[in-house]
Amino acid sequence: MARQPRFVLADQPQHIIVRGNNRQKIFCAEADYAFYLDKLFAACLAHGCRIHAYVLMTNHVHLLVSPKRENSLSKAMQTVGRYYVQYYNHRYHRTGTLWEGRYKAALIDSENYLLTCMRYIELNAVRAGMVRHPSDYRWSSYHANALGKADAVVTPRQEYEQLGTTAAECQAAYRELFGNPLGEFPLNEIREATNRGWVLGKEKFKREIQKRLTRHVEPEARGGDRRSEMFRRQRINRV
Repeated sequence: MARQPRFVLADQPQHIIVRGNNRQKIFCAEADYAFYLDKLFAACLAHGCRIHAYVLMTNHVHLLVSPKRENSLSKAMQTVGRYYVQYYNHRYHRTGTLWEGRYKAALIDSENYLLTCMRYIELNAVRAGMVRHPSDYRWSSYHANALGKADAVVTPRQEYEQLGTTAAECQAAYRELFGNPLGEFPLNEIREATNRGWVLGKEKFKREIQKRLTRHVEPEARGGDRRSEMFRRQRINRV
């Protein structure tokens, strides 16, 4: 069966997951993280992508990206992926693939889900038990979005900038969001949409995207309450 094309719209953010093959490590030293970020920044700059949030875990990467053009994201991810594989294989004296197939992506309803998805991304190391607070994990955008640390990789989106009238106010308001943990329902929504390549958003947003792209944006119901939380939990592939 042919692979369905991804849902892509210019300037509409995407949640991206890139995994190591067989969940193997893709970062083994600080230099690896730094090289990936450097190439990610260069690729996004060259192909017209803005990154709003990211986290580099030991065996996978999460990104929240708005592409300028419909082909911007695929070109940027192809570029950084190719450069990083060459670097990694040379550094660790290996050959062959590093990535687990194509990157996974979900089109995001930025008005209702952008800030939730940013928190989901930046809390990854906390959920993994690696740190107690997102500020304790070096390789994420939390330091830029919540603490104002300079990070050339990160470009704020308007939904974030509307949190305050100054950068300091936006950062303070964003930090406050982390006082309330993400519930299981939004966690599962984000995971399922991204792993399956569907659209993440409110029903109105999904209808608009479906009409615009003339494609189904979520699985069709096949009997029973297919969209119940129980069904989502049973079918989820956890990150």
